[in-house]
Amino acid sequence: MIYLNDDIAGFDLAAALPLLSEQRREQCLKFRHEQGRKTCAMAYLLLCEALRKEYGIDCRPVFGYGEHGKPVLVGLPHIHFNLSHCREAVACVVSDRPVGIDVESVREYRESLVSYTMNDAERADISRHPRPEIAFTRLWTMKEAVLKRTGEGIGGRSMKEVLTGSEQLETVVNEAKNYVYSVAY
Repeated sequence: MIYLNDDIAGFDLAAALPLLSEQRREQCLKFRHEQGRKTCAMAYLLLCEALRKEYGIDCRPVFGYGEHGKPVLVGLPHIHFNLSHCREAVACVVSDRPVGIDVESVREYRESLVSYTMNDAERADISRHPRPEIAFTRLWTMKEAVLKRTGEGIGGRSMKEVLTGSEQLETVVNEAKNYVYSVAY
């Protein structure tokens, strides 16, 4: 299940901090800016909501980390999850199998980044789109969600080779709030 919150401005960080595990609270407070603290706390609370609704789990989850840094739930190896955030939204996905999620702000189109991260077919799709910045962000979130599902992260292989066509993906573009998210199952 996907959980999303795009009301970052309305989030009360002071009220949220006591609701976090000690581990997550320490992580949140390491961010220099309030925006980072908010999105860190929001992501954790979305995970708590998902665990409560989907699995009936009310405890504050503690994270362990896999070989490439992918978080796992200590003591709950049968539950898979992933978190992501950007300036406009925070997202969480939980499942009984590996999953990845990425949410990104739609930003200015940069040809140099497109050339570095997209293969020829993807670049052609982007160039044909009436809003290339949205097409690029959509493909980027798809790629990052796949890499987060596998636990590789974006440094694991060439970004041009990530999407093979066999992935099970769901993508949502929210033009009104300026973000895109993708989930890889």
